[in-house]
Amino acid sequence: MQSSHLLLEEPIRLATILEPSKPSFFPAMTKIIGTLGPKSRSVEVIEACLKAGMSVARFDFSWGSDEYHQATLENLKKAVKNTKKLCAVMLDTVGPELQVFNKSEKPIALEADAMVTITPDTSKEASSEILPINFADLAKAVKPGDTIFVGQYLFTGSETTSVWLEVVETKDKDVICYVKNSATLAGSLFTAHASQVHIDLPTLTEADKEAIATWGVRNSIDFLSLSYTRHAEDVRAARAHLSKFGDLHQTQIFAKIENVEGLKHFDEILEEADGIILSRGNLGIDLPPEKVFLFQKAAVHKCNMAGKSAVITRVVDSMTDTPRPTRAEATDVANAVLDGTDAILLGAETLRGLYPVETISTVGKICAEAEKVYNQSVYFKKTVKYVGEPMSHLESIASSAVRAAIKVKASVIVVFTSSGRAARLIAKYRPTMPVLSVVIPRLTTNQLRWSFTGAFQARQCLVIRGIFPMLADPRHPAETTNATNESVLKVAMDHGKSAGIIKPHDRIVVCQKVGDSSVVKIIELEE
Repeated sequence: MQSSHLLLEEPIRLATILEPSKPSFFPAMTKIIGTLGPKSRSVEVIEACLKAGMSVARFDFSWGSDEYHQATLENLKKAVKNTKKLCAVMLDTVGPELQVFNKSEKPIALEADAMVTITPDTSKEASSEILPINFADLAKAVKPGDTIFVGQYLFTGSETTSVWLEVVETKDKDVICYVKNSATLAGSLFTAHASQVHIDLPTLTEADKEAIATWGVRNSIDFLSLSYTRHAEDVRAARAHLSKFGDLHQTQIFAKIENVEGLKHFDEILEEADGIILSRGNLGIDLPPEKVFLFQKAAVHKCNMAGKSAVITRVVDSMTDTPRPTRAEATDVANAVLDGTDAILLGAETLRGLYPVETISTVGKICAEAEKVYNQSVYFKKTVKYVGEPMSHLESIASSAVRAAIKVKASVIVVFTSSGRAARLIAKYRPTMPVLSVVIPRLTTNQLRWSFTGAFQARQCLVIRGIFPMLADPRHPAETTNATNESVLKVAMDHGKSAGIIKPHDRIVVCQKVGDSSVVKIIELEE
């Protein structure tokens, strides 16, 4: 049966499958978040990642020092300057993550059917009999029959370095487990995950708060990825912490849903957060495998209807070690796009994978192909029906702009905005053409100094499907009293022409404020 989200024209589409894809300035409408690390932190590699389609750089604070991440970020700044491509910065917190310490770093061989003890006594050496962990109350949290995962699968993307354990009994603070599969744990640190078990640790740890107060403030982070978000209160607490630090009150919070607890409170979390990251690595442990796709589809749909970004993780794990994804992975990426995903987050694939640039390029190409057959018409009707009547003023303008652009076959929608809200609302209706968001800086004051806003808002559009932001000259207001703001529109047009998305005789839909009114107009270009 044909999916309602798939637009497939037989036999024309089949006849064009073998035709090579046409290169374009924008690799795909779907955005790509790349995690920077050992294999992707040099200026040259970051430049290549930006050119391949990375629009957000993620810094994972579950490992690495402040200095290490700062050096990587300085390289990112150089790469952005050299390539003239905008890139946002995302700080990913550690959260209440269970970690097993292996101080000697010697490989630990665990054999199926053996027994192993998990202990909070971190002075003990890790071995095939003992695994020291960073949580003192695990014995109180688990019961016989519970499943505990230990290994680097979430980190490296390799199942050969992970082990599944079943809790047999608890003795004081120790947990005695039965080993269900043979594996070799290598490295100094392993992730542990107790399936469907509440871990009584704060979502924003003291280490996370310190990272935000130092590294986050110093670098004016655009996004905070809040690991292990379990309740709406987690998001509110994180926002309260951010608001203590000047510019960080503008930082957007993406709630990372990693377990059943977050799933149960998904609706309230979505209401508080600016976006959602579906961490399928941990979800794949907490949920039965056959249920993961259901949650993904339901969660992405809810994000779409709320007009908030949905981000999917763990799509091309095999590209950590190989230059080409499996057939299942390629299909998985395409299905995520057809579900309505805004962005794909690459973790181990770019952090320590052997092919970071190829991974970004490959994922971008798959996204672009899936977008060609995305059934925008069905999606548009569903969204309008969900929003209902009467629509808000802005919602009505946004949906009208998209409808007009599709009817006249416009090559691009140009939207003038100061906050980015108008551009986000237009993108919510998933137009088939790029949305060129011209962010007009605003002059603001905190009584001590004057400053321009706009850079934050422009970069924060880089995680939304279909939006391509540019920062305008602050001398041009987003609201104008004359019907046409010719100079700033010309700058946007020139940018579109240089990008190859605007050609002679094309039609352009422009959305802007004129006085107290919002105006949607259609422009037909001359030669």
